[in-house]
Amino acid sequence: MKSNYIIDYVNENEFRKKERAIKKYNMLAYKKLLFDYYPSLREGNFLGVVVSTNEKDHIDKYELTLPTDKTFVKVHGNITLHYSVYKDNNIVMLETLTPEDILTEGHQKELTTYKGVMVSKSHKELDMFKINLLNSMNKNGFFLLNLPDWLLVVLTILFTGTLSAIIIKLIIK
Repeated sequence: MKSNYIIDYVNENEFRKKERAIKKYNMLAYKKLLFDYYPSLREGNFLGVVVSTNEKDHIDKYELTLPTDKTFVKVHGNITLHYSVYKDNNIVMLETLTPEDILTEGHQKELTTYKGVMVSKSHKELDMFKINLLNSMNKNGFFLLNLPDWLLVVLTILFTGTLSAIIIKLIIK
């Protein structure tokens, strides 16, 4: 039988700020975190990937990726919960939520959304460019032409071969 674990924080104020930003801008990730992941951690079912293990002190560090929109992941990165498990003391220590920059900024200021994705105020143009680029790639495909697959493979091989030949000539000179 697994024993119950106590959830604690490295810095509760900072963690709660990021948690509130997730609640405001990504409700799916917040609901999974609150109703699925926290109860699972309390029960001793540790989710995510083990990042490091300290055999001497019996401490395991985990990273758990929260569910989010694909476009958000491509623009800002995965929303990840970082936590440590102290096995001797039955404590789960919640460390941080990443990406920290957008979550911290989301707590400090009211962020706007562009096509359903949070946009940072500090680098708004870059985020909007990424979103537009991703939408155009998804809408039209990577290539704008509607070519057969075999022709795309041939063109890709020719392009990489030509590029390799140019690079080799530059290296030889």
